[in-house]
Amino acid sequence: MSDSKGDSNLPKRGLQNRHVQLIAIGGTIGTGLFMGAGNSIHYAGPSILLVYLVIGMFMFVVMRAIGELLYADPSQHTFITFITKFLGNRAGFFARWSYWLTVVFMGMAELTAVAKYIQFWLPSLPSWLIQIVMLILLTCVNLIAVALYGETEFWFAMIKIVAILALIVTGIIMAVTGFKTPVGTVAFSNVWNHFEFFPNGVGNFINAFQMVMFAFVGMEFIGMTTAETENPRSVLPKAINQIPWRILFFYLGALFIIMTIYPWQKIPANQSPFVMVFELAGVKWAAALINFVVLTSAASALNSVLFSASRNFYALSFQSKAKFLQPFRKISKTQLPINAVLLTSVMVAFSALISVIPSITNAFSFVTSASTDLFLMIYVLILMAYMKYRKSDSYMPDGFLVIAPKTLVPLAILFFSFVFVTLFFNPESRLPAIGATIWMVVFGYISMRQPKQALNK
Repeated sequence: MSDSKGDSNLPKRGLQNRHVQLIAIGGTIGTGLFMGAGNSIHYAGPSILLVYLVIGMFMFVVMRAIGELLYADPSQHTFITFITKFLGNRAGFFARWSYWLTVVFMGMAELTAVAKYIQFWLPSLPSWLIQIVMLILLTCVNLIAVALYGETEFWFAMIKIVAILALIVTGIIMAVTGFKTPVGTVAFSNVWNHFEFFPNGVGNFINAFQMVMFAFVGMEFIGMTTAETENPRSVLPKAINQIPWRILFFYLGALFIIMTIYPWQKIPANQSPFVMVFELAGVKWAAALINFVVLTSAASALNSVLFSASRNFYALSFQSKAKFLQPFRKISKTQLPINAVLLTSVMVAFSALISVIPSITNAFSFVTSASTDLFLMIYVLILMAYMKYRKSDSYMPDGFLVIAPKTLVPLAILFFSFVFVTLFFNPESRLPAIGATIWMVVFGYISMRQPKQALNK
């Protein structure tokens, strides 16, 4: 099965290499790093560097698998179509609907976060109003041209990158000069002083994996972004192969510097370490600075959601005979899936309604967490599809090949399965994990009632 429908009907490929490179860097840096790093360090101490390294390695395996599939068939605008092609229509039905809904819920969560960050400066503005205005702005960005989306993401990514570079440079200068703070002298040795591999027990070390895992969720958007360039086969390898270096520098580098400036034993779990570090460096407006960074990070994630989910729904409209899906095949004069973008935006807009009904806020948090857990299932499915691809006639032996696939791909499947199982042992993640499991069982049953063969277009 292919989604190739003729160049005139495909979304326009309007991204340049500079867009993709910055988006790829920004896509590896989640809001979780800025806001959640203190919590993860609190759980695992210096061993958090190992946690990020392991998860980064397996996410790289996923990205290489997606990259190899898209390299072999650049006509695709979403990696989800490969699940249908290589695992069958039933698995594809589960994946494409689950992924679209999951990404929409992710967008709702990011829109809620955007309102919260803006209220830092404008506390009297109602959350629902902020959400509607921001959603309209980003929907317009996604409706005008792919290049405008790329330009917006370019600058969102630049802000995150500059913030982390500033942190790393500041930390190095403070360590080299022996800068003294209220919590001690800044020194690289703070990272390994009184080192304990499991400072808070093995259980908390394992829990750190699930916390950090969700800081990486959404990295696969990079694959869909490169699919929107004029020459995906040229851009894909470059964008994906640089991911390990970005993880090493931006994640591990930032965490190492944070623990250099602020001894890891004293880092509180409920505060952003970025705010604390800049305050120790004498930046009085550190809280406002980091609030601006996480605001742009959340807006960037929301922008990517509108982009990614609309492409997935556009592809989905060609994989079903349902009449209600036919209008979503429409392409605008600027070669964008206009109706798919508008539907995604309307779905995300429900978060504004939820924000004014307190009684369902907890339910929304539960659904959002449960849907985020589904990313683990999607990653497993794409890796299984990749293994089938390697045995198929579509396999391109001289393509952009995964390194040691016979070893690393099965290991990655086991790892993501392990992370999902650990969700049941943490009281905070147990209910969402049960929700994700119920979703998998119920939607899996619905998927099994679908035709074995996908609709031929």
